[in-house]
Amino acid sequence: MSDASASTSPQSSLNRSVFAGASLLILLMVGFTALFPELASQQFSALQASIITNASWFYILAVALILLLVAYLGLSRYGEIKLGPDHAEPDFSLGSWFAMLFSAGMGIGLMFFGVAEPVMHFMTPPIGEGGTVEAAREAMKLTFFHWGLHAWALYAIVALILAFFSYRHGLPLTLRSALYPLIGDRIYGWAGHAVDIFAILGTIFGVATSLGYGVLQLNSGLNYLFGIEVSAQVQVGLIIAITALATISVVSGLDKGIRRLSELNLGLAVILMLLVLLLGPTVLLLQSYVQNVGSYLSEIVSKTFNLYAYEPTDWLGGWTLLYWGWWMSWSPFVGMFIARISRGRSIREFVSGVLFVPAGFTMAWMTVFGNSAIDMILHHGQQALADMISQDSSLALFVFLEQFPFSGLLSTIAMMMVVVFFVTSADSGSLVVDMLASGGNDKTPVWQRIYWAASIGVVSVVLLLAGGLAALQTATIASALPFSIVLLVASYGLLKALRIDLHKRDSLQQTNLAPAATRNSMAWDRRLRNMMQFPRRGHVNRFIDDTVTAAMEMVAGELRKSGVEVLVTLDDDTHAISLKVLLGDEHDFEYHVIPTAYMRPAFALTGDDSDEDSKYFRAEVHLTEGGKDYDVMGWNKEQVLGDILDQYEKHLHFLHMVRDEDTRPSATMA
Repeated sequence: MSDASASTSPQSSLNRSVFAGASLLILLMVGFTALFPELASQQFSALQASIITNASWFYILAVALILLLVAYLGLSRYGEIKLGPDHAEPDFSLGSWFAMLFSAGMGIGLMFFGVAEPVMHFMTPPIGEGGTVEAAREAMKLTFFHWGLHAWALYAIVALILAFFSYRHGLPLTLRSALYPLIGDRIYGWAGHAVDIFAILGTIFGVATSLGYGVLQLNSGLNYLFGIEVSAQVQVGLIIAITALATISVVSGLDKGIRRLSELNLGLAVILMLLVLLLGPTVLLLQSYVQNVGSYLSEIVSKTFNLYAYEPTDWLGGWTLLYWGWWMSWSPFVGMFIARISRGRSIREFVSGVLFVPAGFTMAWMTVFGNSAIDMILHHGQQALADMISQDSSLALFVFLEQFPFSGLLSTIAMMMVVVFFVTSADSGSLVVDMLASGGNDKTPVWQRIYWAASIGVVSVVLLLAGGLAALQTATIASALPFSIVLLVASYGLLKALRIDLHKRDSLQQTNLAPAATRNSMAWDRRLRNMMQFPRRGHVNRFIDDTVTAAMEMVAGELRKSGVEVLVTLDDDTHAISLKVLLGDEHDFEYHVIPTAYMRPAFALTGDDSDEDSKYFRAEVHLTEGGKDYDVMGWNKEQVLGDILDQYEKHLHFLHMVRDEDTRPSATMA
């Protein structure tokens, strides 16, 4: 245990440049916004206003392109590629995965905008008269538009870039890896440090400002429901309590803390939504959901590209562009968290899960709460609800729930959800920041996790007491503009890397059995004996030492005569052996033989049920992209040599295909 602990010590995991740089900049920015809140607010607001005026077209175009790209990756052949080696399996069940996606991606926003946003669009639409049936129809389209596929596409593309390059190509699971298609190995220098620091600042400030504003709203809700006074002391106490719970969760780890809280959150959300559905106008809501989804999908293109150029309005900057900037500024944090929990899933499964499932649930939530509230105002004379939302949107949900039977129960569930949502946002944010400061390592010392979780709470308290929440939030959203440019270029790099990966799959044309030529060179009776053997670890290790090593050294020696750099490496712990041919700027060739344990079949058991005797081992072949699912145990040296050469020949053909595609346009021009 002591050796394992030493390997995850702060000295071995902490990136000191990123940790110190981020901590210093957080201190400076919080100090500036806290000491000069009005000046900071003016400067950051002017910057954001300038971006909205001059770069709105770019925001709209960038988000549209990203949505199209994510959908294309999920539906095309690229969807077959796994986020990890070919043999990788998902770390989490579908239920746990969806729960964590839901909690990290939208979270608290649904609680406060589920009622408020549809009603605000209904009362004051961007075009036309408010308070009408047409305004109600348009309000739900706009709400779906802001909370639907576009937001999740931004999260998905960041997560895809990070997960693909980290789990498939061994890069660190930090934002710097998104720059790999642009600058290559320079991501490990100052440019990579700067990007990770940028991501830490965005995550800390994004979560801290959300926590600060959320506590103001939470305090208002507690005052409205239970008469608890609205005061700075109560708000600070709430922040401390939420930060303490988040710290406990993040110290417990991803599987024990964050996963369980996320599952609790999703369960509470489903219960609350079903209760409102059953106690409210059930048939109307079911009809509305179907119609809302159809209207959203039928107008998604026109709304995506609508800049109101022919009918200028401030509405676009106050709503759509603000949302796009907010989702973009949160995408490093949420995208990295999604990448962390998505290892082992295919790109198609990933896109389906990240893009469509959470968006579908969000749309159901907005329909149940938004359409119910609009129905109360439009058909049941609940004008007081509209007036309350206009005065204080933070109370919208609680005023809305008062109109139902069992309102006390509904409000209690809602309050529990608010608290748990805050905790899950803070603990997942702390986990991401800790990984960014540790080179992608999530097995970090406890003090690091406590440091970042506490930092979020401290930033929230300081800005809440001194002012500056609005300024810091504005600065966070404004930072989305440069990040969107980086994201578009990184998306192109991802597409290029995926194309190369597909070329390799095509060139291999590999089945899940040993290559036919090698099988046919073995006598049938020996081949049958190999099938019926279930060797122990020691037998496989000796086979690797005696046969595989010799074959690899022969190949390596011959290649070295041609001036090629070759490495043959034996792992002392697993006894896996690898042959790596370094091919300069082109993709290296890797051939691994790895002892892999399996449970013995019932007919091969000897009666001894000990763990060691219940397993057998295969000498399985792995290439760069993962396991090939065939066993070379029992082959002779010539057969292993033949297999290495077969795979190397396919690799050279793959490189030929890549070079051919890269040079084809210029050849055509010539």
